[in-house]
Order: sequence, then structure tokens, then C-alpha cells
Amino acid sequence: MKAIDLFAGAGGFSTGAHMAGIEVVWAANHWPAAVAIHAQNHPGAAHACQDLHQTRWEDVPAHDLLLASPCCQGHSKARGKANGNPQHDASRSTAWAVVSAAEYHRPAFAIIENVPEFTKWTLYPAWCAAMGALGYCLTPMIVDAADCDTPQHRERLFIVAARAAHPIMLNLEKGEHVPASSFIDFGAGKWQPIEKPGRAPNTLARVAAGRRLHGDRFISSYYGAEKGGRSISRPVGTITTRDRHAIVDGDRMRMFSKQECRAAMGFPDDYCLPEKHADAIHMLGNAVGPLVAKKVITAMRAAA
Repeated sequence: MKAIDLFAGAGGFSTGAHMAGIEVVWAANHWPAAVAIHAQNHPGAAHACQDLHQTRWEDVPAHDLLLASPCCQGHSKARGKANGNPQHDASRSTAWAVVSAAEYHRPAFAIIENVPEFTKWTLYPAWCAAMGALGYCLTPMIVDAADCDTPQHRERLFIVAARAAHPIMLNLEKGEHVPASSFIDFGAGKWQPIEKPGRAPNTLARVAAGRRLHGDRFISSYYGAEKGGRSISRPVGTITTRDRHAIVDGDRMRMFSKQECRAAMGFPDDYCLPEKHADAIHMLGNAVGPLVAKKVITAMRAAA
């Protein structure tokens, strides 16, 4: 089975497909840095750096499975129009590139990943109708990465589209949760004293709250709802596109390294990342979890 990967980013969907025994033959993204990283990790695929609204689909290789993770910022409750996202309206329209690609190639299957709020989009019924007009039956499901052997709670919508008379029913068995302690390296990284000049009062308050709940070792989030931190015996909270999680160890603390974020996302340890930390975190925070993708693809093939 051959696949293409739209909005490929860091390559999480492609990596999961490879783990599931799928050959990814083509991948595209609009960000040159992401295309370069994807090409470095998936040299067997052809690559395109372009706005997918402008793609000439006749130039894209034939495939059996279309993978797509359209831009989620315009749907996400974290970065919607009310939060000043300047690309809000344009970002939502990227989902129509999936319809355009499917119309031309009519692959047997497509899997679309996005935030759960995608289903609340005003045009979501129209988007589903367009896919239905092309002969696809849709199976939407919310999947938490923590249930798929990934040490991270990350709920995402996966829509499995099959050219069939009826939607296919997928059996996704939940695995045991993997703790954050599985990827945190207490012997590495750039540690700093917690009590240092200039440390923000809010940070000190979060650390104090975390100590009361979890002891001397725990994860403290710089933004979000986890004011009291999180035990390292649980999966970490969602990896985002900017530094969010700090590790507290006694009287010292540091932010997650890009290698730790890579592991929290479920990428292999040898997966190449950008040299620039901010670029790596941005790509990982936008990525599809490879182990989740593997599980969804494997279940799709079993049900087909």
C-alpha cells in the first residue's frame, strides 16, 4: 500500500505509516524547514514545498491512502480568532485541499487528523458532504495518544474515510499508559536554580504548588490549566508548539529538551530534528503522533 502525506510537517503521519508497513511516496508542506526535515527522515518519498491549494494533483504519484493533517489553529480553542490568530480564516480553508486531492486520485482510503473542535466548524457538514459525494464513508473518532503507547495525553480527531458502502468500524484497543519518567533524563540538560534572581513570582508559585502535591520531582507547566504540576508517573500533558513543560528536581529546574519532546511525541530516538530548538519544538508540537498514526492505520487495514 502506498500513501501520500499532505501538510506533512515534521513527518509524524509518515513515520506512523512506515511503522504500519506503508510506503510513503509523496509529502508536501508549505514550510521549507519542515520539508527539509521530512526529506532527511524520509528520503524515499518525493517532496513538494508549496501551498496545497495550488497543487497540480496530476503530478502527484498514485496512491492507496491519503494522509492529511490540515492546519488546526483556526479550529483550536487555544488559538482561535478570539485569541488573535491572524491566519484564522485562511487556515480553516486548508481542509478543502483534502477534498481536492481525493477528487482527483480517489484513493481507497484517507485519514484526516485535526483537533476535536474541527467537528464544530460551521462548514464541517459541508466538508463531510463533499467527501461523501466522492464516495467516501467517514468514521470519526477522538483518540488520546496516551492510549496508544505514547507518554503524552494528546486528544486528536482522526477521520477514517473509506470508499465503501458503509463506514468501517475500527477496533482501537487501549494500551497501558506510559509515564513521563520514561523519557526524562535527569542527568542531562541545562539546569538552573529555582531560587534565582529574576525568577517570575508565578513560576515560584507553580513550583511551590507542585511540591505540595508531588514532592521534589515533577513536571511544571508554564501555561495551561496545570497550576499544581503533574506527577512524572503519569503521561505528560500535550506537547505544544512552544516551550511549555519544565522539570523540577529538588532545588533545580529546566525546560524539556527537544529530544525529550521527541520522545514524548512517540518519534524514534534516531529521528532527525532541526538544529534550532524553537523550530524543533514548533514542528513537534504540530506533529501527528507516530504511534497513534500506526495504530489507526493498522486498525483501518484490519477492518477493511
